[in-house]
Amino acid sequence: MARKHGVRRYWRVPDEVRQGVIKGAAAGLTQNKVAAALELSQPTVSRILAPLGGVIRLEEWQSSQCRLSLDQRIEIRVGLERGHSYRLIARAIGRDPSTVCREVNANGGRAHYRPMTAQHRAHRLARRPKPTKLSAYPLLRRRVVTDLQRLWSPQQISRRLRAEFGDDETMSISHETIYKSLYVQGRGELRRELARCLRTRRAKRKHRGRTELRGRIPDMVMISQRPAEAQDRAVPGHWEGDLLIGKDGTSAIGTLVERSTRYVMLLHLPDGHSAPQVRDAMTKTIKTLPESLRRSITWDQGREMNQHVRFTIDTGVQIYFCDPRSPWQRGSNENTNGLLRQYFPKGTDLSVHNQRKLRSVADSLNGRPRQTLNWRTPSETFAEFVATIG
Repeated sequence: MARKHGVRRYWRVPDEVRQGVIKGAAAGLTQNKVAAALELSQPTVSRILAPLGGVIRLEEWQSSQCRLSLDQRIEIRVGLERGHSYRLIARAIGRDPSTVCREVNANGGRAHYRPMTAQHRAHRLARRPKPTKLSAYPLLRRRVVTDLQRLWSPQQISRRLRAEFGDDETMSISHETIYKSLYVQGRGELRRELARCLRTRRAKRKHRGRTELRGRIPDMVMISQRPAEAQDRAVPGHWEGDLLIGKDGTSAIGTLVERSTRYVMLLHLPDGHSAPQVRDAMTKTIKTLPESLRRSITWDQGREMNQHVRFTIDTGVQIYFCDPRSPWQRGSNENTNGLLRQYFPKGTDLSVHNQRKLRSVADSLNGRPRQTLNWRTPSETFAEFVATIG
């Protein structure tokens, strides 16, 4: 045995023999049996095992190929005793240097790394099933359920929790974990019926597309002529609009979304959604705003906009029209209409909802935190704009 820089090195015992001693001890053999099997003296076996702090008897467990094996952990230990770098050890066991670095740092560092202890820890962490975060933290689970019932999306819930509780791990959760708790049967943390609180009201993801055909509207001013300030959302007062259509196309609700703040206003259309009725509802609604917050409206090419010229004369607000089959040109409104389907499902009669109901739904949407607003709510952001011009 030799000593160099305070680290014990065993030059007389070959590495493969030392590995055999460690494997035999890990399998539960006594030191005498290990010594007999490898034709070594018992003191030599004891001398090899002593720096390891004793040997833990491991259960029968075969890790997957993507994880370090006991043999590789033993080679890491040998490499550390020889003073090799992580890169050199990684090359010897066919792993990435970062894998070796993480393994050593997680198990005592270079001076205290123990292969059997590390293997035992890996075995313990790999056991399944593990308790999920929602089952482990009842307060977090209750908060998630409450926010789902408020019709917040999982991402809104996750980001809002982070904003409110910071680095408190007991009150943080990813949006994917919430989705899995709703989608994966047998997890049990969230009731399956809470999936109806999601925007899509579905318990699994599903891609869906649609195409709409529009008629020609006279005297349209196209979106290409819309001011640059509306495009970059830097100046408030530019809106996007559309209709939410009810059962058999006989009822509708008008929607207006401010592009900078995502603030929503809903148009009550109890008597139908013809061009005069939509124009009248839009005029009454838009005139409730300060002049600096009614600069323009972007709409698709629906026939309900046939009286857009008269609307502009009455209010001074220019309407710009999207290109055909280009819903992304008014993406904020498209997203909002999707959210509104949580309150007004497809195939239902929308004429039964009064103005009070529409105002309540708008308040609910405007009270949701938004990623585009750095997880603030549209109401908070819109109120700031109003205060600055008050």
